[in-house]
Amino acid sequence: MNKTFRIDWLTVVIYFLLVFTGILNIFSATYSSEGFSYFNYDNLAFKQCVFFIFSLVSGVLVLIAPSKFFQRFSSLIYLFSLLLLIGLFAFGNTVYGHKSWYTFFGISIQPTEIAKFATNLAVAKLLSEIQIDLRKIKSLIQVFLIILIPVILTLLQPDFGSALIFLSFIFVLFREGLNPNFVFFLATSLVLALFSLIKPFFYVSVLLTGVFACFYFLSKKINKKVSIIPLVTAFISSCIYVYSINYIYNDLLSQRHKDRIDIFLGKETDIMGVGYNLNQSIIAIGSGGLSGKGYLQGTQTKGKFVPRQHTDYIFSTIGEEWGFYGTSIIIILFATLVLRILFRAEHQKNVFGRSYAYGTASLIFMHFLINVGMSIGLVPTIGIPLPFISYGGSSMFTFTILVFVYLNIDANRLNESRI
Repeated sequence: MNKTFRIDWLTVVIYFLLVFTGILNIFSATYSSEGFSYFNYDNLAFKQCVFFIFSLVSGVLVLIAPSKFFQRFSSLIYLFSLLLLIGLFAFGNTVYGHKSWYTFFGISIQPTEIAKFATNLAVAKLLSEIQIDLRKIKSLIQVFLIILIPVILTLLQPDFGSALIFLSFIFVLFREGLNPNFVFFLATSLVLALFSLIKPFFYVSVLLTGVFACFYFLSKKINKKVSIIPLVTAFISSCIYVYSINYIYNDLLSQRHKDRIDIFLGKETDIMGVGYNLNQSIIAIGSGGLSGKGYLQGTQTKGKFVPRQHTDYIFSTIGEEWGFYGTSIIIILFATLVLRILFRAEHQKNVFGRSYAYGTASLIFMHFLINVGMSIGLVPTIGIPLPFISYGGSSMFTFTILVFVYLNIDANRLNESRI
């Protein structure tokens, strides 16, 4: 069968719908009736069109490339992305407090976005190796190192929001055999992190002491031969973890990040200061009602009340001008895209194709979840773009390549072996 007929055209259609929706809303968020030029490089919607065309051409080249190319060169692509991240410390530019950008001839590139794609390839490549078994400690260490290296380099920029995105690869590892007990471990870690941010270390350590003591005495009643050593080890590890969360929060996070977390946790309600962006975003979305105020008719959008509305808060533009119906359509499109990729992933003939598809779906889902959560106050504001919709060349290019590599692998799955 011709490769053209094997392409996942539903994913292609959703991709174009999301991109065009993004360009329309970037235009609305930046439009001004006075002195506005449609075909000027200062027009961000026009620039987004240029980014899209460049990304689409690159995507087409990716689509026609040999199917084994990405698996064969995944390690080199991953190493190249790490070199780009390391180079930021010497040659990067600081934007919004993050040393996360290269600038060449007026064009800015964010290597962290490229690193997400490269890490997806590297994780899929490693998981496809015959000797890899996620039930073995050695294999776990190898996989976690691949994920943790770009995370550490991203944290040092410091860009905590982008570093958080790499957690999405946990979904890939679960699919490929990671012990389900990690779900309990991750949930417990999250609860402990929240407690440590809300209460001082002393109170959390007292709570941990009580919990572990009760657990030990209950276990002793059930089985008198229960050893105390594993519990003491878990207790000490929990205390170290809580202390490290406190240390990161108090000594490593910038004040603006701490302020955003405090707003999210309800420790502050400064709607005219640090909470201004979030408050205005919620007002914009809420004012849209069911059907919205109409395209180019959003008063919050036209009044520029929501800062960075064409990037991090683009969802608020959709909510105000397109209303509940518009936001629901966007949510349905993203849900369909993610589920479609996961469905096709299960039909892949080898582990590399399946793992890469799961990684692609997980990255899109995590970006979508955090960005929409930021816009409505469910998660702290950490500067994560909405895929295909938020303004930005690096984001547009990376997600286009992510999807088109998936399309290439999926279209060639009938020619692949089951290794």
